[in-house]
Amino acid sequence: MKRKIYSLMIAASMLFATSCDLDLQDDPNAVTAATASPDFLLNSIQLGYQGFFNTVGDDGMRLTRIINQGSAQYEGAYTPSTTNGYWTGAYSGILADIAFLEPLAEEANLQRHLGIAKTIKAMVYMHMVDSYGDVPLSEALDPSNFNPKVDSGESVYAAALEALNQADAHFKATPSSGTPNDYFYARNYTKWGRLVNTLKLRYFLNTRLVKTAESKAGIDALIAANNFLKVGDDFVWKFGTTRADPDSRHPRFAGQYTSGGGDYQSTFYMWHLTEAKGFDDPRVRYYMYRQTLVNSTNSDEIECITQIAPPQYLVGNFIYCLPGTRGYWGRDHLDPDGIPPDGLKRTAWGVFPAGGRFDNNSGAPVNNVALGAQGAGIHPIMLAAYVDFMLAESALMLGTAGSPKDLMLSGIKKHMEYVRSWSKTTTESGVITAFTSDADYAASVTNYLAYVGAQYDAAPSPGVPSKMYVIGREYWLSLFGNGTEAYNLYRRTGEPSIMQPGLETNPGTFPRSFFYPLNYLVTNINAVQKADQAVQVFWDNNPAGNAWVD
Repeated sequence: MKRKIYSLMIAASMLFATSCDLDLQDDPNAVTAATASPDFLLNSIQLGYQGFFNTVGDDGMRLTRIINQGSAQYEGAYTPSTTNGYWTGAYSGILADIAFLEPLAEEANLQRHLGIAKTIKAMVYMHMVDSYGDVPLSEALDPSNFNPKVDSGESVYAAALEALNQADAHFKATPSSGTPNDYFYARNYTKWGRLVNTLKLRYFLNTRLVKTAESKAGIDALIAANNFLKVGDDFVWKFGTTRADPDSRHPRFAGQYTSGGGDYQSTFYMWHLTEAKGFDDPRVRYYMYRQTLVNSTNSDEIECITQIAPPQYLVGNFIYCLPGTRGYWGRDHLDPDGIPPDGLKRTAWGVFPAGGRFDNNSGAPVNNVALGAQGAGIHPIMLAAYVDFMLAESALMLGTAGSPKDLMLSGIKKHMEYVRSWSKTTTESGVITAFTSDADYAASVTNYLAYVGAQYDAAPSPGVPSKMYVIGREYWLSLFGNGTEAYNLYRRTGEPSIMQPGLETNPGTFPRSFFYPLNYLVTNINAVQKADQAVQVFWDNNPAGNAWVD
């Protein structure tokens, strides 16, 4: 495995020049265990994780139709080079920094540093398994071994659970030295403890298909303890508005509001937010900002308006090209077309979570970095609302405590309230409150909940669309900005099913896991590439092939 040998890891294994005329000398420029700052290491770990989350989550959002997936074929979108960045970021960045920090923190009794670092370590372990399946672990960070072998995904997941148990103990340990820079919870270790329990819930839910009894017992115990993330405990990375190097703005804002262009939103996702239920989702104006309020009639801008939908769209009665007539301008799944002059017309990222503009029907272009919340957005890594959706799935599929319907509705309500309340903390607050009052927003939420509740009651279980479909769809609609949980949900449950297909009849193999990255393959003699991306991670024992998820 390719390993970046940087100064933090070299200190213990440097080759010193010696002779009868020279004394052994340390490199004065090298960072050693004696000179390294645990605070700076923890800063690097936290910063590295937010970038890692963004990169991994981007792929998950595209595969689950939350944002547009370009390329006509999955194999063209996801090659062995595609995930080089987050493989290196995990091993040579985050995990290497944690390995260097741990002995320093243990010696200095920096219990809270250890708690934060091990929580992030557990998340990275799970993300790597969720993405690739079997990955190096036991030999991965040995600086003398450049050819580490893979460990089973199951054993890496088990190591993640153990890291969470250790983190929980570190957060409770007394005494503890040091005051870490905590970019997530500002040293509120009660909230960190709740996050640990929520991540354990995530662990047991992901493994429920292969370890049903263990998962049910684990979730039962967590429910009994009742110490999950609550309203106000949301685990998010907060961005700023600085445009200089380093750029502190949300990457989606920086990519779209600097000069226009940026991501295409997903036609299918926008249809679900605006047309599918016969009324708008209360969050759509926070998620999406329209740069034009009417659909284009220019085929040079939107080629598909002059074309007939592909046969698989007609058979499944899928939305094609544009959702409605109000200027929600995106692209269909696996649309490989080039880029026409639509950068200042396509639907842009809104105030949530990207720190863009709230859609108040202004229809103005977004080529100005002073617009909206100016990039002061968030990465919604783990929200209190997500807990309720996970518990709803567990209650329905494992029989754990609680009403699946009530838990789902609670998750929707929490998320809708969070989207508005968080957005009102930004500089868009005045625009938001001028457009819609708190009372009107609350009324629209109530209407939405009544509709979905009735739909859940009418859904067969099993059947199509099932009760799990309703839960999965509503969780998916609450995962805007979080592709990691959407991708897992999709493979674990197959929901939301009835997904918009690719434009080609046969778009290739849907990735049930990703190819191992090229930078691992060319530098590790023990690396063996997968036959294809149909290989399923250990916790996914659902039917093989595209039919389950695509």
